[in-house]
Amino acid sequence: MIDFSRLSNSCKNNEGIVHVGGELSTENLLNSYSSGVFPWFNANLPVIWWNPDPRMVLYPKKIKLSKSLKKTIKNTNYKLTINKNFDFVINNCSRKLTHHKDDVWITKEMVTAYTKLFELGYAHSIEISENDEILGGLYGVSLGKIFYGESMFSKKTDFSKIALFELAKLLIKHDFKIIDCQVSSNHLSSMGAENISRDFFLKILKENVNQLKKTKF
Repeated sequence: MIDFSRLSNSCKNNEGIVHVGGELSTENLLNSYSSGVFPWFNANLPVIWWNPDPRMVLYPKKIKLSKSLKKTIKNTNYKLTINKNFDFVINNCSRKLTHHKDDVWITKEMVTAYTKLFELGYAHSIEISENDEILGGLYGVSLGKIFYGESMFSKKTDFSKIALFELAKLLIKHDFKIIDCQVSSNHLSSMGAENISRDFFLKILKENVNQLKKTKF
């Protein structure tokens, strides 16, 4: 097992690489997330573990909806499901914009590892469907009152944003503190995500992470 708490606390660079190598075991993943660390790497390379500074997070109650997104939500007869088709969601998240079955950026190793977390009750999926077809969704990991967002996909305009909106509503209901968005992006920033310091992020984790407490969504 990798001691991520020691590595995370000693990380001084802004880029945030804390370790290279190791396995994507359930134990390593749970301990990494508890310490503010996440895996991110390309196929055929060692696992790279990150804890960047700053860290992008979204406070569920601060989510922002554009006028166009509000209109889409109001006028679209979509259906929300939770944890009903994790395999479909993660495999669609793994594909690049082409959605070609062989054009992927989430490795098979990661799909296997997060599917195991799902089976254990730590990973979750949000599915947004229209006319019985899943057109958007996201998946992530929850520990205590922290949700670690991993990836999202959309086969129809705004459906990944609808998934994030529904996730925020769900997390507010269960008194979650933050959604960890990992690294900054204009897409997430437009929906209310903000950058905080690594130290403040680790403080939030220390106060709210609990590997033994699984939320039943």
